[in-house]
Amino acid sequence: MLTRLLTTIKNNLGFILILTMLFSIRSSLADWYHIPSGSMQPSIEIGDRVLVDKTAYRLEFPFTNILLSQTGQPAHGDIIVFESAAAKERLIKRVIGLPGDTISMQDHRLKINGKSLTYSAKDNYLLETDLHGHTYTIAIDSVAGPLANFSSVTVPEGFVLVLGDNRSHSADSRVHGLVPVSEIKGQAKRVVISLDKHNYYLPRSGRIWQSLGEEKII
Repeated sequence: MLTRLLTTIKNNLGFILILTMLFSIRSSLADWYHIPSGSMQPSIEIGDRVLVDKTAYRLEFPFTNILLSQTGQPAHGDIIVFESAAAKERLIKRVIGLPGDTISMQDHRLKINGKSLTYSAKDNYLLETDLHGHTYTIAIDSVAGPLANFSSVTVPEGFVLVLGDNRSHSADSRVHGLVPVSEIKGQAKRVVISLDKHNYYLPRSGRIWQSLGEEKII
């Protein structure tokens, strides 16, 4: 039995090495994440497959959580994927607050460190906003719900405050609390492909390899 196993491994060594390399890449370098909900609309749609850079903030030994190198820190506006212990699932949200920031929300309008963010109407229930030199679009309901407001909170060291772009329908820091930086698995960079379940799961041509980077204001 052992001889047969060793022979099988020897005869398929190239294929085994390729598989190991692919799984190592997914474990430590890059991964893709299927979007099951609309909490990040309109930036990310249901059915998007998002490429996640797992080296954006830290480099880990393959198949472990052992830190090899700190490669960066989350920044305002980053879209991150994290394993939420509070929610007991993997989530994708946008970083709004960093350690030291004091943040509050009134009628879905944010105030960060005493300064109100600017908002402009873009379409029905869509607002374009500016977060530290980056613009992106949020969606809100016409009637303010329980998620429209929160009192002032200061983000402590080792945590970030995250929100979904679909502000009225996102279970984020308003529901699950601040996110430990240690839970962050990577930064979402772009949509690889998007499958439309209402159209026979055909790809949405306009979203293939679409960047998720924020547009800088000049």
